[in-house]
Amino acid sequence: MALVEETKRIASQFEYTDDDVNKGVQEFLRQMHEGLEHDGTSLSQIPTYVTGVPNGTEKGLYLAVDLGGTNFRVCSIHLNGDTTFNLTYSKVAIPKELMVAEQAGDLFGFLAKQIELFLRTHHEDHFEAHVRRRQTVSTPEGYRDEQIFRLGFTFSFPVRQVGINKGTLMRWTKGFDIPDAVGKDVCALLQQEIDKLRLPVKVAALVNDTVGTLMARSYTSPGKTSTLLGAIFGTGTNGAYVEKATNIKKPVEGSFDKSTGLMVINTEWGSFDNQLNVLPNTSYDIELDKKSVNPGIQMFEKRVSGMFLGEIVRLVIVDMLKNPKISLFQDENSSHNDWKSTTTMAPDSGVFKQWGLDSSIMSIAAADGTPDQSSLRQELEKQLQIYAASLEDAQAFRTVANAVGRRAARLSAVALGAVVLQSGKLQESGDDPIDIGVDGSLVEHYPFFRDMIYEALSAIDGIGPEGAKRIRIGIAKDGSGVGAALIALVAAGMEKQGVTDYLNHIKNDVVHKIVGAIPEVGESTTVV
Repeated sequence: MALVEETKRIASQFEYTDDDVNKGVQEFLRQMHEGLEHDGTSLSQIPTYVTGVPNGTEKGLYLAVDLGGTNFRVCSIHLNGDTTFNLTYSKVAIPKELMVAEQAGDLFGFLAKQIELFLRTHHEDHFEAHVRRRQTVSTPEGYRDEQIFRLGFTFSFPVRQVGINKGTLMRWTKGFDIPDAVGKDVCALLQQEIDKLRLPVKVAALVNDTVGTLMARSYTSPGKTSTLLGAIFGTGTNGAYVEKATNIKKPVEGSFDKSTGLMVINTEWGSFDNQLNVLPNTSYDIELDKKSVNPGIQMFEKRVSGMFLGEIVRLVIVDMLKNPKISLFQDENSSHNDWKSTTTMAPDSGVFKQWGLDSSIMSIAAADGTPDQSSLRQELEKQLQIYAASLEDAQAFRTVANAVGRRAARLSAVALGAVVLQSGKLQESGDDPIDIGVDGSLVEHYPFFRDMIYEALSAIDGIGPEGAKRIRIGIAKDGSGVGAALIALVAAGMEKQGVTDYLNHIKNDVVHKIVGAIPEVGESTTVV
């Protein structure tokens, strides 16, 4: 009985009420507006230079590459124009020595070589037949690109983006350390190495994987409605959404297509409310943050993403193990255990190690509807070396894990709900769905995570149960592949617009010269 009561008391600390959700939404909206007005805010609200989303009718063959960690992936994506696509890819490990190379060209040269190998393997006819540059006046550069692959480059490191295919590396993470590349345009670095190999490839777009998620969902989503928001709820969390360009008050460097009146914004919402104005903050959250590699930042992410949820549960379990009154994972004798045994915890159990409890066990706990919690008890043994856990032990673990998971889902609804309200789409006439694309292990594999999000959305002022019914949350896969290809497509469209503008400029210039050179009666002239 003591264990049940103590478990309830601890689980109640993770309750996130409807009132809390509404306070969270209002603060999220405030920080969204703040981020649109100036830099250096909790929500970075980064303009991505992507000014439109696809509708599923787009066609063509595009390349995408993804440098997100220790692997490099090269894909080709054939868009069929009917919301479907065909994807071919290869993946290779980055040699350790190249992660800390002396020169940026060493790493980027390796990446370009992988692109060449991919083209020779999967697109040999296109590769051999291409005619890359034919002299013409069609572009400002003085040549026309023929049969060139447009490439979307997903580069998952901190960059300062100043154009759809321009971004300077701010710093390396994830074990990379090549000082020569810092402060340089990563798209240009890759293009230089591609050009050395004379490949028919143009780096057309620098891609954030969350923006890619938005694009991939918008291409594949059913119906004619374009997607408002792409969100990731996995190891980390982030969102990118379509904003009215007039709402962006801070200066946006570089050029972009202004004709749509829209701009995709990368919120970087993992850092929402670092100040803890409204975010819940239990003793377990405080301990997790203090012992993390980045204390004081990514505070929203530390309460929502899969990387941290298991650690919160672990800290709760460790705290409960210290309480002699409740006997968690301890039996006086076998008569106290429904499996007629006594519970044993291995000294090197993951429970006693930081990050030792993987969030995946929370999904198993949530899914286990058996009367004796047999699936969870087997997983406690397999993952955490807790042998012969009693039914009461398993129920206590499940209650804690569910409380932490439910809070994460309701916090996720704060971000989604705020973006929906910011868009004003619920006020528009008609009953078209408001489409949201999501990716990540939590929304894919954690049972009822989306249901709990919808429950919280229904409680948000300005959305309510009727508004929540209009919000359609669907899985969007492969933002760094299909999404990156679609951003390359958007970039190619911008290029064509630039060419048209350039030709119009030449035409107008010629007309101006001719008109200006028409002689008065009795005079002669020469047009240069």
